[in-house]
Amino acid sequence: MPFRRFANDAAIRRIGEGLLARTLPKGEWTHEAHLGATLWLIRDRPEVDVDAQIAAIISAYNESVGGVNDDAQGYHDTITRCFVAGIRLHLADRMPDESLADAVNALLASPAGQRDWPLRFYSQERLFSVVARRAFVPPDLTPLPVVSG
Repeated sequence: MPFRRFANDAAIRRIGEGLLARTLPKGEWTHEAHLGATLWLIRDRPEVDVDAQIAAIISAYNESVGGVNDDAQGYHDTITRCFVAGIRLHLADRMPDESLADAVNALLASPAGQRDWPLRFYSQERLFSVVARRAFVPPDLTPLPVVSG
């Protein structure tokens, strides 16, 4: 499926900063924006503990634009943490001086950037369960990739 490429680093930083400040227009919170903002947080914002804070960051943003985080909509912990694992795997193979836009666009073109990437690890029943939305559940098909060292 085609994806919207980011033209430059500033476009990604604007989305990430808008997420943190809860000022990003709701219509701009796309799949690409989710991945771009999360890669930016992991790579360029070391003061943000993504593992500890991502649920609160995204949930608060959702609520700020009128969204609801409940059993059927809004923040999904297992999907988010699956993509975080994919982003870390992707970054492990990138050059440290690569531009942010190049890193994000390469992620979006890779298997880890595809919308259905979590289904490589999870059955639909498990991934789309209320339990998986509310808290991380381990995969039932194959383990998530882990970046060592």
